Amino acid sequence: MKKLLFAAIVAALASSALAAQDPEAVFNRACGACHNGQLPMAPKKGDAAAWKPRLDKGMDTLVQHVTNGFNAMPPRGLCTDCSAEDYQTIIQWMSK
Repeated sequence: MKKLLFAAIVAALASSALAAQDPEAVFNRACGACHNGQLPMAPKKGDAAAWKPRLDKGMDTLVQHVTNGFNAMPPRGLCTDCSAEDYQTIIQWMSK
């Protein structure tokens, strides 16, 4: 019984910590509208210099900004079905 309970807990934790969506697909669907260079205040995908000061604030802050909206970024960043883990994965993917 203990082994079964342990296996269920490990499986639940593993599945909840991973992003459910492919970052490139989400970028193409939601993020690219602004982060492909159309908006000068939105850091372009792959522009390490533009992303560095943002990343220096910490991932929790960046996820909070995209979730709640920040400056010109709308709340949820046009991805209404993204989780916090999805946002984190997408931010990491865009910043490289």
